Amino acid sequence: MAGRTAGHECYHCKQWVEAGEAHDCWTTTEAALTRELPEELQDAWERLRETAAEFGEQRIYASHKSIMFSRKSCYFFVRPKRSVLEVCVFLGRPLKAPQVRRVDHASRSKLAHIIHIRHRDEVEAPITDWLKEAYELSDAAARKTVEKSVRRVARASKSRRRQTR
Repeated sequence: MAGRTAGHECYHCKQWVEAGEAHDCWTTTEAALTRELPEELQDAWERLRETAAEFGEQRIYASHKSIMFSRKSCYFFVRPKRSVLEVCVFLGRPLKAPQVRRVDHASRSKLAHIIHIRHRDEVEAPITDWLKEAYELSDAAARKTVEKSVRRVARASKSRRRQTR
């Protein structure tokens, strides 16, 4: 590459990184991901975020090209694109609805539902109901994990007590 100083092209984001320059293309912000959205998508994004934030305690953060909504684990994320907000909702059951573009297995117990949102008015039932269901499912899964670990610890300590007798 003529005229370029020492450095490299990031294999991930294709940005030129000068030698010694700090570069972390995986770190981003919600503002950076939504800044260039058209006004209709900006409005839809704001309504979607406000709706999810009202569910309760959770972490909302940007990661690479997505904005994640999570409790113990991610229960849905949004990928802002030029003409749509691509929403991926994790539920324990398959949805059959015109809003759902695709359903994929995310794990043994969860299905990923891909939904495209183009306008603020689409951020209403049933989509908001599915988001709330995913939020509650993630809480139930977190409680199950805690209960399993408590039972495991109880069994282990009971086993140790028997061995010391």
